Amino acid sequence: MGMLEGKVALITGGSRGQGRAHAVRSAQEGADIVILDIADQIASVDYTMGRQEDLDETVRQVEALDRRIIAIKGDVRKQSDLDGAVERGVAEFGKIDILIANAGIWTQAPFWELSEESWDDMIAVNLTGVWKAAKAVAPHMIERQSGSIVMTSSINGLEPGINYAHYVAAKHGVIGLMKNVALELAPYGIRCNSINPGAIKTPMTDHQGAWDMFAGHPGGTEADMIEGGYHFGALKGTTFLPPEAIADTAVYLNSALASNVTGVTIPVDAGHMILTGVNANPVK
Repeated sequence: MGMLEGKVALITGGSRGQGRAHAVRSAQEGADIVILDIADQIASVDYTMGRQEDLDETVRQVEALDRRIIAIKGDVRKQSDLDGAVERGVAEFGKIDILIANAGIWTQAPFWELSEESWDDMIAVNLTGVWKAAKAVAPHMIERQSGSIVMTSSINGLEPGINYAHYVAAKHGVIGLMKNVALELAPYGIRCNSINPGAIKTPMTDHQGAWDMFAGHPGGTEADMIEGGYHFGALKGTTFLPPEAIADTAVYLNSALASNVTGVTIPVDAGHMILTGVNANPVK
């Protein structure tokens, strides 16, 4: 039996990257899956976001594991979309045991140059969308007197980052939200925790804008990004981590192994947070 055998997990941002990894790893551990993803472009985001074909690929990978999956095209900025996802999951699978509030975006600019659109979209997706997802599942979990919620924050929920103040603000907010949700839902036997991913290789970070940031100049390459990643963590041989590293942590938090763990945030960052600055001499 898997660690999530018999469970049903709702995952936002499930079309690719960390969201797909959550869906696949949860399914490998026995869960049935509901994924919600906008599967469309947000105008203020300058990299290509997930599409319907990405959503379909997540479905294919979960079904290949002989698990059931519902894929919903929806926007975490809309409470009705999230409420509808919960209602459909309960109608078809009978319950929702787990929420992984994973949907997120990332853009760059000095804070004084950010447009209101960029700021508003970042907060709406990365923070308000997490609240709306938790709000959607809370009544059902309260009725059942059980549940586990995992929210995706970031190491930038614990430290600043140059040229993405809006992202940092949102991810700091997720940690505060997580603690309050954990506090308010604890009397109902519902746990809530968050994960702080470090440098993770996903389509959100693996594009020209990110390559240029790590290269320190326009025209950067993926090799520049990978080289920069070696300086980001402390552990030998680590650069950008695979999204499965985050999914593994969520499996733990959503399993019986963490039945007494609530209100905590776990960095998964190859030791980035213990560095004083960057790793000037990484061991490869």
